[in-house]
Amino acid sequence: MIVIAHVSDIHVDGEPRSVDRTRAVLRYLEELPYDLAAVLVTGDIADHGSPDEYAVVRELLSSRHPLLVCPGNHDDRAAFRAGLLDPATGDDDRPGAPVNQLLRGEGFVVALCDSSVPGKDEGFLEDETLEWLDGVLTGTPHEVPVLVAFHHPPVPLHTPYVDAVRQFGEERLAALADRHPHLAAFLAGHAHTAAATTFAGRPLLVAPGVVSAIRLPWERPDTHPHVHLDLPPALAFHVLDEDGRLTTHYRTVPV
Repeated sequence: MIVIAHVSDIHVDGEPRSVDRTRAVLRYLEELPYDLAAVLVTGDIADHGSPDEYAVVRELLSSRHPLLVCPGNHDDRAAFRAGLLDPATGDDDRPGAPVNQLLRGEGFVVALCDSSVPGKDEGFLEDETLEWLDGVLTGTPHEVPVLVAFHHPPVPLHTPYVDAVRQFGEERLAALADRHPHLAAFLAGHAHTAAATTFAGRPLLVAPGVVSAIRLPWERPDTHPHVHLDLPPALAFHVLDEDGRLTTHYRTVPV
């Protein structure tokens, strides 16, 4: 059984609230009696993309579990790369290049794709990212499931505030998925709500936000803000079993 923790949208801004909530989630994962196959943090890492924020994040995201992190629309690629990535990982040394990362584990692969668009809130997978992902899938045996993760969901989630800045150009990703049946699922963040839907015939599983939750349209009058600050931070656990079945559990974490 392969268990992967999925965290998203920590929005560390140097203020105690975001730091405390992120620390609580990482502490919860560190105190688990089980070694996780991976911890994924899918974007909006630093709220303003500043070097000072990434310095705080680097300390917060220390983990005994293998941990991968990708940028979101609040992140700055150059500062993200300089502040969080070890040059020994072999990451692209172009400061503004997409930050794509790969984890090959025992019985699974995670491809973490950069869907951020510098200077914009919506998402898009650049051609070089899709080419990289195609190479990962081609180079992975068909009996090994591949999870593809990024920040922006590539379909509407029926939350207008988020849907306006979702991932676009998704037909290119769907065409790629059609060529690779061992692409098992897509994982995303960005929406600040736990959600499950489908894309390109696969599960699309969205992690809740750590820093806040979004109010769904049917939960609020138009006069209320989109952001809900009173709910506890939360995360997802994705479980791949011996039959290749993927199951997701969502958990809240007390602060």
